[in-house]
Amino acid sequence: MDNKKLADLLFADNKLTVEEIEKKYPKRNLKEGAYVTRFAPSPTGYMHLGGFFQALIDFNIAKRSGGVFYLRIEDTDQKREISGASEIILNILTEYGFLPDEYELKGGVTVGEYGPYYQSERKEIYKAYAKKLVEEGKAFPCFCKKTEGLSDVKEIREKKFSSGINEDKDICRHLTIEQIEQNLKEGKKFAIRLKSNGNGVDKIKFVDCAKGEVEMTANAVDAILLKNDLMPTYHFAHAIDDTLMGTNVVVRGEEWLPSYPLHKEIFENLGFKQPKYIHSPLIYKLNEKGNKNKISKRKHPEADMRFFDKEGYDKDAVVEYLMNLINSNFENWRKQNPTADIMEFPFNGFKITANTPIFDFVKLNDVSKEKISRYTADECYSELLSWAREYSTENVEYLTKEKDYVTKILNIDREKPKPRKDIYKWSMFFELFDYMFSKPSNFEIDESEKKNYEEVLKNYKNYLKLDTKENWFENIKIMAEKLGYATNNADFKKEPEKYKGNTAKVCEYIRIAITGRKNSPDLFEIMSLLGEKEVLDRIEKIA
Repeated sequence: MDNKKLADLLFADNKLTVEEIEKKYPKRNLKEGAYVTRFAPSPTGYMHLGGFFQALIDFNIAKRSGGVFYLRIEDTDQKREISGASEIILNILTEYGFLPDEYELKGGVTVGEYGPYYQSERKEIYKAYAKKLVEEGKAFPCFCKKTEGLSDVKEIREKKFSSGINEDKDICRHLTIEQIEQNLKEGKKFAIRLKSNGNGVDKIKFVDCAKGEVEMTANAVDAILLKNDLMPTYHFAHAIDDTLMGTNVVVRGEEWLPSYPLHKEIFENLGFKQPKYIHSPLIYKLNEKGNKNKISKRKHPEADMRFFDKEGYDKDAVVEYLMNLINSNFENWRKQNPTADIMEFPFNGFKITANTPIFDFVKLNDVSKEKISRYTADECYSELLSWAREYSTENVEYLTKEKDYVTKILNIDREKPKPRKDIYKWSMFFELFDYMFSKPSNFEIDESEKKNYEEVLKNYKNYLKLDTKENWFENIKIMAEKLGYATNNADFKKEPEKYKGNTAKVCEYIRIAITGRKNSPDLFEIMSLLGEKEVLDRIEKIA
């Protein structure tokens, strides 16, 4: 068959040549050892936690090597595209401090010289390379109905080949040029398929930067390169784009690992050098039975990165928690360097965890508590107000009007050598400190202690003094001793039967009356902020 004639027939309206394209994409001028990485999501919804996990690896590899981190939107599957999704993705990257070096706003500004950064705007580029493959006898037109390219992916991943026989060689690869011309005259749509040389038996080996050496069966699938709308599949587009844009490290989920043999053959047929690959592990979560399930949009709200903003999690804490999942030595480093900038951590993108990362809210909350505990009261107020303006607008007026009072609440047990660690997200503020805004309606007092509880409160009205913390506590001790409570812990431990309790128990009763809870931040600071009149009023309602 005259492949040149066939290529001209199929791409009669082709506007670009491969030579013209490659002149527009010169080799990047980078220092030795610099990496170019890309985050290349599909705009089919929100920013997924797993995608952000990969973007975090991309960013660190590029920035720590003096390279380039860019955003490419893979929007070739336009039936599934959701309006505004790409803007959400870019906004989240920016808000978390990972603004790409190169990106494009749809219909707006383009930053970088290697665009367009939307694949839908690169259609003529893919057609030019497809034409070249047809000219070289490495690809052919397929007129079968099933040429949308999506169902093809599962076949590529799961196809099993019997010895020496490729059952997936497409029937259309044997069409004559006359048959092709007739199909075109009849207005039939066509896709472009790879003409694979694989036999389903040969093996290939390659080194994954995270997993080490991997052996797989070489590709033997006549995979779709251009769908019948002449938009590319991921397999074809990423090979062209990563090459033209100078990508030399690709971070992607391990679900793409089975596609490597196909990608290898596509790169080879195009005459391109493959980048290094890091197939990162997927993030899982334990269910109630202790079984692992992949984080999914359907089951887990935290799969959407916007969840953490809505809940008011500290952004740095979210990043640090994910860094724990990426590099197992991060946690120890942070303990040894509690105030160091995260970019000082010796990150190694090629030594990411080989274990399956398990998302754990308890661990995330601990990281966030630690982070927020180091904020000043003013910083806390600023973060709280910023969160409320977006997600709790009904509280903005109060927070603004009562700035001094709210800041003082946030400063209880803060800015000390051992600051309190109870806040891990801003959405919990009003519930955590509800007793600072209204009298408690529920009290954590055991029925067996009610008599002693009421006795202490009845007497405490005469001992309440809030001038200094020393005088306040001394008065409690005086009252406690008169009521039969030990004021010396050593005495209480030695002969507990002689006392109703100790001073700590008396303070607990007062705390419950004021806050409704057995545990709270510094009681004296709480009472001082509420004021003597309010404190007396709360005590009198009980005793």
